[in-house]
Amino acid sequence: MTSPGDAIRLFVSIPEELVERPVIYEVIKRFDVVPSIRRANVEDHSAWVILELSGAHDARDQAIAYLEGLGCTVNRMEGDVVAG
Repeated sequence: MTSPGDAIRLFVSIPEELVERPVIYEVIKRFDVVPSIRRANVEDHSAWVILELSGAHDARDQAIAYLEGLGCTVNRMEGDVVAG
């Protein structure tokens, strides 16, 4: 397993048709990654989550590709976006 310093920070936008689907759970189960949800907003028509994702480099890349394949928009975030 990688150290917490190896985590990548992502902004994931989830479209309306996936709001009720457990996409973060699916990513955990399929790719053996460890998420840390830093902030999220879920509404009937859309959702977003700021997610720190730890795990093997290839597994993280595959998890991102999976989310994008579902229709989510995934952007890497830089710097300290969530304090406290």
